[in-house]
Amino acid sequence: MLNTDKTYAYTTFGLTIASDMLLPELEKASCNLTDSGADFQIRRQDLAKEWSETDPLDRKGFIVEENRVMFEVPELAVFSIEGGKTITVSFSEEGNEDRVRLYILGSCMGIMLMQRKVLALHGSAIAIDGKAYVFIGESGAGKSTLASSFMKQGYKLLSDDIVALSMKEGTPWVTPSYPQQKLWLESIQAFEMKATDYEPLFDRITKFSIPVRADFQNTPMPLGGIFELSCEDVEAIELHPVKKLHRLQVLYTHTYRRSILERMGMMAWHFTYCAECLPSVSIYRIIRPTSAFTAHDLVDIITHVIQGGNRK
Repeated sequence: MLNTDKTYAYTTFGLTIASDMLLPELEKASCNLTDSGADFQIRRQDLAKEWSETDPLDRKGFIVEENRVMFEVPELAVFSIEGGKTITVSFSEEGNEDRVRLYILGSCMGIMLMQRKVLALHGSAIAIDGKAYVFIGESGAGKSTLASSFMKQGYKLLSDDIVALSMKEGTPWVTPSYPQQKLWLESIQAFEMKATDYEPLFDRITKFSIPVRADFQNTPMPLGGIFELSCEDVEAIELHPVKKLHRLQVLYTHTYRRSILERMGMMAWHFTYCAECLPSVSIYRIIRPTSAFTAHDLVDIITHVIQGGNRK
């Protein structure tokens, strides 16, 4: 049972959550939940004993033990994700709840999805013409900025940071996460938004939390395509289709927390799952100049591709 007098009920990634912590970023569940009736739980609990029993040499990274993954953020908390059913948080004395939520909704949620055999990609997803289109790339590639530019054109957000892919009748679907974006100050300024209207993320004072409830698509959609973003020293935007086995490499590269897949014993599952996703999905690589703000131009190029254009 949850060790609290109050249980909060939420939904995200198509799952119901019973939490003894307030998670204002998430959508509230439409009905009251008990911990036994939820798909998974988020709870506070002292993990000092469990953490002390781990190998001290492993404590700077993720500790993988059968059906559980643990990690520590010094002077904040120890986190445990177990069986795709429970996220447990053990606060340090200096632990800040706002900052803890960043890890719950990020690393913990991504690992939980993997434990539930859901493919989690590091990216953003937008609903376009009845399908979900995913933007993936390394940190700083412009995934969230591109998604925001689409939203300025009236499209809706399905997910930011973690994109969950589930198979349904042989077709990959994107399941919505929660109505929030994270944007760097440079992007906020480029969109002529006021940084003072938004809350900075706790440990990244130049990155901000942007609520997008009015622009959120909260129902699953079939995956229409994937665009891999990268920044290079080029003069103009380049677009190239990704073909054959390179497509598998793209999905592996941008799998959320891929570094622990092998230790979780999930490499064979990951390969098979990705292979099942690919037959019905086109993947493109977009290279954009590092020296210019190109989000609006990228929207034009991507919508042209989606609508069947033959841009080379």
